[in-house]
Amino acid sequence: MIAYINGKLTYKEATYVVIDVNGIGYHINISLTTYSAIKNEENCKLHTYLHVKEDSQTLYGFSTIAEKKIFLDLISISGVGPSTGLMVQSSLSAEELQHAIVNEDVKTIQSVKGIGGKTAQRIILELKDKLAKEGIVSGTISSAGINNTIRQEALSALITLGFNKSTAEKTIDKILKNSENQITLEVLIKQALKAG
Repeated sequence: MIAYINGKLTYKEATYVVIDVNGIGYHINISLTTYSAIKNEENCKLHTYLHVKEDSQTLYGFSTIAEKKIFLDLISISGVGPSTGLMVQSSLSAEELQHAIVNEDVKTIQSVKGIGGKTAQRIILELKDKLAKEGIVSGTISSAGINNTIRQEALSALITLGFNKSTAEKTIDKILKNSENQITLEVLIKQALKAG
C-alpha cells in the first residue's frame, strides 16, 4: 500500500490537503492535529493509510507515524470508522487520548462528536491493554515500551530475511540484554545478522 506521500502542498484545508507528486494531485483527509503541524509548509511528507471500500478508496494522512498508529488502533475497534478516528484525533491530542484510556476516563472520550458511551467504553477496553503492552502509561512511553517496539521490528526484519523465529528471538534478546537496552534498531539488526 501507500506508506507515505511526499510532495508540494497545492491545497490545504483543516480537513484535507492536496499534495502534488510529479503532476499527480493526491487528495488526503487529515486531522486538525496534522493540519496544525503542516499549515505553514509548502512541501510536506504525510504517512498515509489507504481505506478501501466497495465503492471508494480514501487516503488518510498523518504528520507523524505515532499519529498514524493511534488512528489504526482506533479504527481496529468495532464501530469506529476512519471518519470517527479522525474526529477523535482532531478533538484530543495523542497524550490526552492515551491519558483518558489509561485512566478509563469515559467522559473525555465521549466528549468527541459522534462517540457515545458504549463506543467510548469499547475504545478504553480494547486499547488499554494494547497501550500497557507498548509501555505507555499516562501519556509517556517507558524505555521498556520503546525496546519492545524495537525488538518486534528487529524480529520482523530478521524473519523477512529468512531467520528462524525462535533463533532470531534468542539472538535479539541476548543483544538487548548485553546492550543494557541502549541500542538503535539498525545496530540491533546488524549485530543480529553478524551473530546469526
